[in-house]
Amino acid sequence: RNYYGGNWASFSFSGLLSWIKENQQKTDLADECEDWKKLILEGEEAIPLSRKDKTIQHVEDFCFGDQDSAEGVEEAGALPKLPVLGASGTKEVSPGSEKECPAVESPCPELESQEPEQGTGVEPAGATEGNGAGTTSVSESSSGESALELGQTEAAPSETPAKEPKKITYSQIVREGRRFNIDLVSKLLFSRGLLIDLLIKSNVSRYAEFKNATRILAFREGKVEQVPCSRADVFNSRQLTMVEKRMLMKFLTFCLDYEQHPEEYQDHESSTFAQFLQTRKLTPSLQHFILHSIAMVSETESRTLEGLQATKKFLQCLGRYGNTPFLFPLYGQGEIPQCFCRLCAVFGGIYCLRHPVRCLVVDKASGRCKAIVDHFGQRISAKYFIVEDSYLSESTCTNVCYRYGTTGQICLCLQNSADIIAKLHSCASQVSILTVPPVELGKPAVCVIELCSSTMTCMKDTYLVHLTCPSTQTAREDLEPVVQKLFNVNAEKGKKTESEELAKPRVLWAVYFNMRDSSGVEKNSYSGLPPNVYVCSGPDSALGNDCAVKQAEAIFKEMFPTEEFCPPPPNPEDIIYDEDEIEPEESGLSNSAETKPEPSTEESSDGGTAAVTKEE
Repeated sequence: RNYYGGNWASFSFSGLLSWIKENQQKTDLADECEDWKKLILEGEEAIPLSRKDKTIQHVEDFCFGDQDSAEGVEEAGALPKLPVLGASGTKEVSPGSEKECPAVESPCPELESQEPEQGTGVEPAGATEGNGAGTTSVSESSSGESALELGQTEAAPSETPAKEPKKITYSQIVREGRRFNIDLVSKLLFSRGLLIDLLIKSNVSRYAEFKNATRILAFREGKVEQVPCSRADVFNSRQLTMVEKRMLMKFLTFCLDYEQHPEEYQDHESSTFAQFLQTRKLTPSLQHFILHSIAMVSETESRTLEGLQATKKFLQCLGRYGNTPFLFPLYGQGEIPQCFCRLCAVFGGIYCLRHPVRCLVVDKASGRCKAIVDHFGQRISAKYFIVEDSYLSESTCTNVCYRYGTTGQICLCLQNSADIIAKLHSCASQVSILTVPPVELGKPAVCVIELCSSTMTCMKDTYLVHLTCPSTQTAREDLEPVVQKLFNVNAEKGKKTESEELAKPRVLWAVYFNMRDSSGVEKNSYSGLPPNVYVCSGPDSALGNDCAVKQAEAIFKEMFPTEEFCPPPPNPEDIIYDEDEIEPEESGLSNSAETKPEPSTEESSDGGTAAVTKEE
């Protein structure tokens, strides 16, 4: 590929349009030159790799409302015609004279005002206090627990006269395309999850910054409500009666140490978590909050223990970095793979883009993979090979049964009118997560993540909204009912007559696609792979990143059973350099301000430091 991270990548707007076009092409790439086959020697055989990524299906993109002319816009160039989806269906819209897309509101206009934004920068251990406005410093205390230091946050907007809503045009979105960092996969980081712990332990956290998720939302009886999470939230909530507050606190306290009280749940282990909640004498609203917004598990499939474990994890993550359990990386999830690449590069690791691999070369005598052959006709030898699932050919995956997830991404424009500001105040600083229950029997719940411009994922005065769920049909068929409940997708201005439609935020642009989930596939399901070839999956369907961390550690331990996984890097002053290994620094070619030791196979993940600046 010509971008980092595979299906974990983040794109600018023009980059995403290119990705969409690439994945809408149905034809397989023809192998124009087969000279590489001459490099397979006697006693060897080749395992061809797939030329076409088939993990993405049913890609559909739409511009809602009038699509203005974007000819000559430098960021994306000439744009194709996009279908416009209205109440009457889909139709083609040709680029015409520039027209303004209608302004829209935040998805949750009925909520009370929230805390101002808290940008979270995860700094190296021992970072000094006072990192500047809107940042958070994380360091390790003597007890091993992370200490949090909050900087000053942005002030709430001052009271000003009502202004006309800002108008956003399609060409403006294209022109400001570099302001967008749109993830292919929608995830949040649990503050006590495996990935955050690994980032701190390995000191990869120095390359990333994070922002707190500011609110957990629930969708019930056609309304969006804020879910009280912490003890203070529960007792300050106006949505709950005093009796409900006591019920909720009692149940959450039980969930924190449910293992100590097996008699409370043993008789319900075979029941669903939803059925177990009904036995706890909780009101319907409390059951809804716990099931969909705290445990975030399936109403029909998740068993009691799964729900209790999820609730406990949610509660344990509260308060570490903010009032919710979640963090979001600035510039998108695609930053995380690149952060690990940066530390790898300090010790000589190389990440090659636009470098296709034709096949794996297997020694017939030993049955082990000994090399790869690339499209330049080079043989690259190694002891171990890690292959992402999407590169394996259909003949290798004949016995594999895949699951699919559904993803929709929506670009919103913020309504800047006085009545919205009065209700939300600093609404532009919100990072929200909302679970929408199944719209009908047999349909999955939909997870909605709303990102504001301060996450560096979208341009000012817009929101980026991700919707995900397990697939039952195409992405559009799965998600469109939820989109119509939450947003105004009427393309024609003449249809803006109902007050409830006017209250909904208006969608400017959207893309739907299905992504394959291979996280549950065992290695023995793949046919004919040598023992030193390890398969990793793409993104899984869970909200967090624990699956990827466990998978990476398991592969590492198979290759290097005596080595520590992602050990803490040494302090720069503790690194001893051999004079023979120090090479003169070539002007303009140095990857780091420091001289680096020559890496070995065992040392490639050891520590070190580097000065890394954020690329625009």
